[in-house]
Amino acid sequence: MEHDDEQVQTDGRAGNDARQQAAAAARRRSALAQLRHWGDPVLRATASEVSAFDGELRAQAARMGEVMVAADGAGLAAPQVGSLRRLFVYRFTDTGPARAIVNPRLTWVSPERQRGYEGCLSIQGIAVAVERAAAVTMTGRDLDGGELTIDAEGPDAVVLQHELDHLDGILMLDRADRDERRRAMRELRERAAAG
Repeated sequence: MEHDDEQVQTDGRAGNDARQQAAAAARRRSALAQLRHWGDPVLRATASEVSAFDGELRAQAARMGEVMVAADGAGLAAPQVGSLRRLFVYRFTDTGPARAIVNPRLTWVSPERQRGYEGCLSIQGIAVAVERAAAVTMTGRDLDGGELTIDAEGPDAVVLQHELDHLDGILMLDRADRDERRRAMRELRERAAAG
């Protein structure tokens, strides 16, 4: 009898897991629908410096953080939500909090390079190999205008470099080598043709 009770509990957990996964998938679809996607001209524009550190900026960063988390992303730049402000949110772990940096710039880039596959919330289902600096120091401002410095290496450095590129209208496709870019572009065109 204990085994049967255990089976009922297990089946109940499996049902809960399936419902949670379905809810997470729905949240992700909803979040992705709020983003600008490949082909949108705003993704190729250069974002402007932020000068007002106010409630509107904090609200935008909070909303971007929510969208990033719901979309299961590691970073999200303001142009990806249609705003040409030098702002992005990021997180270094799947369960970590969303953090924001305003007017970011790289102040140090390691000479060591790393190559790895990157994806982008604005270019769903495509991953390309990109070479980036293995470690960076980024400076900028927090949401209150205070100075902020981030030292990152490995995957964390990649996130910062990827999001900074978005603020300059640069996509991961631009950083990929010719063969990778051709492959990715072919996949994007085939998808567009399939509707």
